[in-house]
Amino acid sequence: MSAAASSSSSRPVRGAAVPVPSLSADETGAVADEAFQRHTSPSLRRGGAGVAVVWFRNDLRVLDNEALVRAWAASEAVLPVFCVDPRVFEGSTHYFGFPKTGALRAQFLIECLGDLKHNLKKKGLDLLVRHGKPEEILPSIAKAVSAHTVYAHMETCSEELLVECLVRKGLEQVQVTQGGTSGQKKSPNPRLQLIWGATMYHIDDLPFTVNNLPDVYTQFRKSEKGMHFKGGENAALGRVHEYFWKKDQLKVYKETRNGMLGPDYSTKFSPWLASGSLSPCYICEEVKRYEKQRVANDSTYWVLFELIWRDYFRFLSAKYGNSIFHLGGPRKVVSKWSQDQALFESWRDGRTGYPLIDANMRELSATGFMSNRGRQIVCSFLVRDMGIDWRMGAEWFETCLLDYDPASNYGNWTYGAGVGNDPREDRYFSIPKQAKTYDPEGEYVSYWLPELRSLAKERRNFPGASYIRQIVPLKFDGGNQKKDQQFNRQRRPNNMYRRR
Repeated sequence: MSAAASSSSSRPVRGAAVPVPSLSADETGAVADEAFQRHTSPSLRRGGAGVAVVWFRNDLRVLDNEALVRAWAASEAVLPVFCVDPRVFEGSTHYFGFPKTGALRAQFLIECLGDLKHNLKKKGLDLLVRHGKPEEILPSIAKAVSAHTVYAHMETCSEELLVECLVRKGLEQVQVTQGGTSGQKKSPNPRLQLIWGATMYHIDDLPFTVNNLPDVYTQFRKSEKGMHFKGGENAALGRVHEYFWKKDQLKVYKETRNGMLGPDYSTKFSPWLASGSLSPCYICEEVKRYEKQRVANDSTYWVLFELIWRDYFRFLSAKYGNSIFHLGGPRKVVSKWSQDQALFESWRDGRTGYPLIDANMRELSATGFMSNRGRQIVCSFLVRDMGIDWRMGAEWFETCLLDYDPASNYGNWTYGAGVGNDPREDRYFSIPKQAKTYDPEGEYVSYWLPELRSLAKERRNFPGASYIRQIVPLKFDGGNQKKDQQFNRQRRPNNMYRRR
């Protein structure tokens, strides 16, 4: 979830990395301990026997981890395992060969794993981290410890589903003997037990099957610079405490959420949600607690509203499968797109000549994060003004974002490109209008583009010859008049995009 900070003191100082959360290590630890005490049931009994393996994936937390709870209740011993899959950490994106996981997200995940290992040790467990493919590592471990079950949270996108299938097949080949003695009777093969646990609403609680999921979200609902994110469950719990309770920002979230500069214009929960270090159900519980103890208003509702958006994209990926990665999207839209490498690289590197675009792209490269407003603007520019294949943008985000998860990333890009299920498929974000509305004094662009700082505030987003040449003209100028352009890739006969 991603809005302007309520005071200038919360804005980043140029050249300094603002930690998120900004709590001290001691304060973060105290917040986490209090959360564990409040949400851990002392009455959870262990009624099973033997060994269970917990395969950690995108659920790097102890609180609200159903796979861990199931394993604990069904066995005498639990072995937590994380596989550093080379296809994820060393592989390339599907179409354009960008790094699958950028350095910033890799570092964030390393911190998440360190924190998970620390919290598991408090429960008397130790995280086993192995480098290799899960379908090779997990059957080997299951055999070595004579495990009866491998527990894990299920995923919805094709690459993750394929790995689940391969793990299941690998476990079917494992021969387990009790006590490890050849003379004893062989036990059944260890099984893979997958559990739903990534959304605020459980898939079984939907009032329809996932294949009948409404295609429009509104229908579903009615039914080194900038910021440095610290990885791990403790940091995630600390950020919730800081944003909700210490800084009391929740009550103004709806008013500030469209900002772009500073640590507190939005919740900034998304990196921890994507890694599974933070549960959406935990956020929901904290919102409800805040509403009881402080205030319930449009802002508290809006945080839950955006969590429902996240659920919706996860359910949508389960419904439509691989089509969310295809050029025509779930609706199989036939369009002409360019894959002009020079144009794409100017967008990727923040060299388009449009300060608002360039600042957002440079923030992404430097921090692994971009505001929700910024993501919509740069997506619109790439697909509407440049006519570039939307998948190139989606795959670059996959490389860079700390909060990357396939369902949300590709769901948002299909919406932005007009190939998703958005009824407003012709939405267009006017750069002049967005700049005047959300960065009227050029504070954001001058932070990321220091060469503009010497200009008058009203000129920073409109620097003319004082900045690099614009790589392409806009489809609409400041007066909303459509421009004539030779490079224009017509997407439909009357290519009139709705301006925002």
